[in-house]
Amino acid sequence: MKSIPQLEIWFVTGSQHLYGEETLRQVADHSQQIVDGLNSSAKFPHKLVYKPVVVSPEAIRNLALEANNTPSCAGWICWMHTFSPAKMWIGGLTSLKIPMLHLHTQFNRDLPWDSIDMDFMNLNQSAHGDREFGFINSRLRKERKVVAGHWQDTKVQSRVDAWMRAAAAWKDWQGGRFARFGDNMRQVAVTDGDKVAAEIRFGFTVDGYGIGDLVDSMNTVSEQSIDELIQVYLEEYEVADELKPGGARAESLRESARIELGLRTFLEAGNYKGFTTTFEDLHAMPQLPGFAVQRLMADGYGFAGEGDWKTAALVRAMKVMAEGLEGGVSFMEDYTYHLAEGDEKVLGSHMLEICPSISAEKPRVEIHPLSIGGKADPLRLVFDAQGGSKALNASIVDLGDRFRLLVNTVETSKPEPLPKLPVARAVWKPYPDFHTGCEAWILAGGAHHTGYTPALSPEHLEDFASMAETEFFLIDEETTLRGAKKELKWNDLYFHLAHGLGHT
Repeated sequence: MKSIPQLEIWFVTGSQHLYGEETLRQVADHSQQIVDGLNSSAKFPHKLVYKPVVVSPEAIRNLALEANNTPSCAGWICWMHTFSPAKMWIGGLTSLKIPMLHLHTQFNRDLPWDSIDMDFMNLNQSAHGDREFGFINSRLRKERKVVAGHWQDTKVQSRVDAWMRAAAAWKDWQGGRFARFGDNMRQVAVTDGDKVAAEIRFGFTVDGYGIGDLVDSMNTVSEQSIDELIQVYLEEYEVADELKPGGARAESLRESARIELGLRTFLEAGNYKGFTTTFEDLHAMPQLPGFAVQRLMADGYGFAGEGDWKTAALVRAMKVMAEGLEGGVSFMEDYTYHLAEGDEKVLGSHMLEICPSISAEKPRVEIHPLSIGGKADPLRLVFDAQGGSKALNASIVDLGDRFRLLVNTVETSKPEPLPKLPVARAVWKPYPDFHTGCEAWILAGGAHHTGYTPALSPEHLEDFASMAETEFFLIDEETTLRGAKKELKWNDLYFHLAHGLGHT
């Protein structure tokens, strides 16, 4: 994946003037050491930036406004080293528009039992300073993540890392643009939705284009550029002999390269972060984009087929969250089932467009007929996804009055040999079991299109949903059908009432 821009997370420490300059100097020194220590751990995808200790309402509000207007700032981590009266935080917290994590920690891990005195107690007051800060956030109904524990503990750092990755993805969505070639396909319901509501809630836009706009971009591609890209194909993949230069179907590989280069040119010119296609609207396209889409996804673009702009945006967000992690992220579809009793499995795939970042092997470029679309046989990368690990499927659905983000954890396995199915594919068992997992997903209105990844945990997506103030519904090992039904009803009631509280 192409790297996203380096972002900053500001580390904001609260105190007050009451304790005197020497205590405030120690507070600042400890805060700086925490920031330096966390950055040197190399466990975080983005840089923590120390900010001077805030001790007044004016300083807090000004820092919040500065953070809002700093393009590289993706979020705040707040910590109350001493007691910091929370009334002075009201103006800053109501002004803050970026995600916030409340780190409930203290500088020292162990108490110096034999030497502890009131000076030590007055300096290290996060045990009740953070409770004061927590109250005012709850009073303001401020969305945030709370992480408690010593800042050097691996569990604490892991939870901060998950939030930081979600904050980066949220930052990436703000002002993000997604291109939609063609409209929603046929009369499919779940792939459509309210793009105005999505822009209000999520911050990204979806721009519609005719397929002719893409074809115009393809027509500007030079033959030399195609030759150079084909050399990349030959180096990175196993390429079927008939597609290689001089092969019987070499021209199809050149056409696929032209599609990829045209798509890249179009997306880069418009600063797009993802796109959708549809096999119902191809017109002057020689073949359905498959191989080209797979390569663009591997470079970090969000994608979904059939005009599904919500899933395209979600795949992009998940790729940003997963940058630097093992396992990859892909557009996916629950395609068909293996229903042997006690060994039920899902075969996930799509006609062509599964990202090679999830591949367990070197993908192979092949060409085969496709009964849908009415165009020339399309190219695609064929491979099996990794097996033997946990993964998850995620879906955003538009319920009319709100959006819902669903996540189902799964256990992956290596597919059986599939000699007559020349597409990329993945196999998994839904948690907690096939029956409960599928029934809960369907009751929640989950789509057949998802973002699929072994790289992320539900915590990443839950943090992301919190930042978006969007319903989060998890199906995992602890899910029961009775509990899922109750949670869905409670969520309906909460979000209906939340409209009156200023939430959507």
